[in-house]
Amino acid sequence: MEDAAALVTRVLTDPERGMANSAVCEYLDRRATELLTDPGYPSWCLEMTGPVAVDDFSARRLREWTLLRAMTMDEPWGTEALLEASNWLQLHTAEKSVAEGALATLAEGGRTRRIRNIAKSRLSSRGLTRP
Repeated sequence: MEDAAALVTRVLTDPERGMANSAVCEYLDRRATELLTDPGYPSWCLEMTGPVAVDDFSARRLREWTLLRAMTMDEPWGTEALLEASNWLQLHTAEKSVAEGALATLAEGGRTRRIRNIAKSRLSSRGLTRP
């Protein structure tokens, strides 16, 4: 059986770029969700970094999962990285994260009104009164 890195590399050579992006991002999303708080995440991420480097969209998605992991695991992360992240990551964080710093960042500076409102609502439901 082909290993995941080799398979991702092969899929990203498909001439139908949109389908290749979609398939790889679906795999990244599924696997990162499974490994998000697992000690195996860093080695999996390192394994995927090379293969996805040829595709900006997939590489960005992997970086954003790594940012989400840092916020989830209470590891160092930068507010600018979150504010520059895609709508996908900002919305995912606003809807599901328990990281108060991330929610406060999005409540104040999230890209869309929806993201800001969700983050504010989740902060207030946790008894926090940050603006």
